[in-house]
Amino acid sequence: MSLKTLIAASAALLAATCSSFAADSIKIGEINHYKRLAAFAEPYKKGIELAQKEINDAGGVLDRPLEFIFRDDNGKPGDAVKIAEELMTREGAVMLTGSILSNVGLAIASLAGEKGYIYLAAEPLADALVWESGNPYTFRLRTSTYVQAALLAEEAAKTDAIRYATIAPNYAYGTAAVAAFKENLKKLKPEVEFVSEQWPALFKIDAGSEVQAIEAAKPDAIYNVTFGPDLQKFVREGSLRGLFDDRKVYGLLTGEPEYLDPLGDEAPEGWFVTGYPWYGFTEGPAKDFVDAYMAAYPDETPKIGSLVGYMTVKSIAAALKKAGSTETPALLAAFEDLKVDTPMGEIVYRGIDNQSTMGAYVGTTALKDGKGVMVDWSYKDPVPYMPSDEEIKAKRPAE
Repeated sequence: MSLKTLIAASAALLAATCSSFAADSIKIGEINHYKRLAAFAEPYKKGIELAQKEINDAGGVLDRPLEFIFRDDNGKPGDAVKIAEELMTREGAVMLTGSILSNVGLAIASLAGEKGYIYLAAEPLADALVWESGNPYTFRLRTSTYVQAALLAEEAAKTDAIRYATIAPNYAYGTAAVAAFKENLKKLKPEVEFVSEQWPALFKIDAGSEVQAIEAAKPDAIYNVTFGPDLQKFVREGSLRGLFDDRKVYGLLTGEPEYLDPLGDEAPEGWFVTGYPWYGFTEGPAKDFVDAYMAAYPDETPKIGSLVGYMTVKSIAAALKKAGSTETPALLAAFEDLKVDTPMGEIVYRGIDNQSTMGAYVGTTALKDGKGVMVDWSYKDPVPYMPSDEEIKAKRPAE
């Protein structure tokens, strides 16, 4: 072989090798409860896959395709931590994301802070993720529970209701949601009192007893934080016993399709709720997402989880692009005050607490064609409802 031929062959091999390296995927570790909470995790996964396809079809990020490695933690914090370690040390993931249950998200966040892994908590709602248990490596996408509770408190304060009952699952998210509602409502209307607090175990509600206890307290209004099968049982028992008659009810998450759709024609009317009225969008990025999702998955309608999954991928891609690297220090710097274009408009991951400015939809429940919907809804920017910077700094551990 001549020298000229050898040089040409070597150049060709080098080009092929570089091309191969460029095509190596950027791996993201995604941990969730795909078996235990399939009805909620699967739409989220589909949202991820839709955004992943859009990005990869457009050339990927940093000239490399995005690859999500999906793992099931059975809804157990211990399993999630083990999986997270494996994803980062054996699978080559550059960061972690996922989780729906807050106790699982908090376990992953603790590991992230300890090991220096970046974790984007996509769906967990406990505010401790970014406040009391916050660390520099954990970021949160979903709207703050504090903000959503504040939105409901703002509406509640407009009424003449004084005596309130609350019902919430007895774990991190539920306790935080009740505390936030109380704090915000008392600021707006100091004379209110809370005459009953019910704390059923998650997905183990004794709805008859809970309804009886609330009715016995004779509240003017009810603040509900139950969701999933607990919500279905609570609504059924409450409706049968007239608990909601002539009472204002405020429901955190109740308007989200994951929880409202299964109620069918038993869906309550007149509750003021947070949710996701995808069927009401007529234009703009919100409608574009709905159309793209339904084109990709013709047999189902989008859920809030679908949107969160999609926005998770968009956030990760934006961070990688801004960082220009997959290295943790660069990604960590990129996430600070990161701006992301989403179906809800531009959001920012705030440097002060790593919380995104994803907002929330609020409205009133109604029945239409035999199922529950949100009417008279509006989108709320979360920033005016967040605690002050000074309050947040006091909540977060010293770094």
